[in-house]
Amino acid sequence: MTVGATALVAGYTADIIFGDPRRGHPVAGFGTVAGHLERAFYAPTRARGALLTGTLIGAAAGVGALVADLLPGAGGAAVVLWATLGGRTLCREAAAVEARLAAGDLPGARTRLRSLCGRDTGDLDATAIRAAVIESLAENTSDAVVGALVWAALTGPAGAGAYRAANTLDAMWGHHSDRYEQFGWAPARLDDLLNWVPARVTAALVCRFSAFPALPGVPALPGGRASCRAAVRRDAAAHPSPNAGVVEAAFAGALGVTLGGPLSYAGVLEARPRLGDGRAPEAADVTRALRLSARVGAAATVVCAGVATLFSALIATVPTSGITVRRRRR
Repeated sequence: MTVGATALVAGYTADIIFGDPRRGHPVAGFGTVAGHLERAFYAPTRARGALLTGTLIGAAAGVGALVADLLPGAGGAAVVLWATLGGRTLCREAAAVEARLAAGDLPGARTRLRSLCGRDTGDLDATAIRAAVIESLAENTSDAVVGALVWAALTGPAGAGAYRAANTLDAMWGHHSDRYEQFGWAPARLDDLLNWVPARVTAALVCRFSAFPALPGVPALPGGRASCRAAVRRDAAAHPSPNAGVVEAAFAGALGVTLGGPLSYAGVLEARPRLGDGRAPEAADVTRALRLSARVGAAATVVCAGVATLFSALIATVPTSGITVRRRRR
């Protein structure tokens, strides 16, 4: 079953209007179930992690297909897509961090930043917090918006559910730590694979929008297309993630800022590469990044709706009848 253009647009619109419910969100429920199963079946091996990952992703795909079948018309597929998208919540959390910085509440900004990323925030200054917000906006625009749209268009509600499940398990288990180094190997590698195309679609759209001239009330981005492309070509490959580096470098180039650099996870310092060659991020850059994320999400919806329409047309041309077997007359 494919997701039609109507369902894609409806699901995206529902996310923009309603966002994630604060209670009872399907993805949060999935995470709770995954956490319980981890505690029950955990073993520090790749095999155990892969088995549990495959089971949970298969279940998520089944639920996605079931919900799409239960509701009439495009409604079921739209509900599944709404559940897999996270653009509204992403922008809301990023804006909340900046609001605390604008109010001079540095401790509050550090605390709120934890809802966007898993790095240690206790020693970050305002500049480092803004860089982290923009990096999170870049990566999650790809993961929580473009990726869900791409896989819904290509593989339908079941694929959208499976994609979101893989993305969630990577966030939970795909860490370099004693507990998850082996157990989290499967979701981490699968997430890298599933997000390879969405990350590059996101970067292409970012570079496209970075070339737009200034409009009334909407200034042009400081970096521009040349800076965006140069940052991706020069800096993305040095990032430890094959996908995050692409989108973060694209955002850095488009905004004319420098992102990346050393950071800490659970007290362990990581030497991340510098992305972009501009100035340090400022308050206005977070606003620009929020606007850029929203534009990319809307554009990706249009692109994926076109892809879904093309897929539906191609499927309609495939013969449904099998080989006719002629019986001998007796």
